[in-house]
Amino acid sequence: MTTLHSLTSADFEALLNRAFEVRSVSENVYLSLIEVKAMGSGAREGGAFSTLWQGPSSPILEQATYRLFEEEFGEQEVFLVPVAEKDAGIQYEAVFT
Repeated sequence: MTTLHSLTSADFEALLNRAFEVRSVSENVYLSLIEVKAMGSGAREGGAFSTLWQGPSSPILEQATYRLFEEEFGEQEVFLVPVAEKDAGIQYEAVFT
């Protein structure tokens, strides 16, 4: 894929249920992309959207920008916000406008 600014919700939908390595932390942490949701109009092609990621219970990533890597996605910096704690672990959201 190209740059984060050119990605659309369809690009992320093609990556659902894939594991992404968080490369900007000292521990091995993997997040799974579990949801892509349209949010209406936005500056990017196809409009704004949000992504929901499932992570482990520990470590909990603070709200910050992280380098995520997946083979097709490449390595991109994504701003993640912890939004929920579930039995499976912590969920994070990233919004693209």
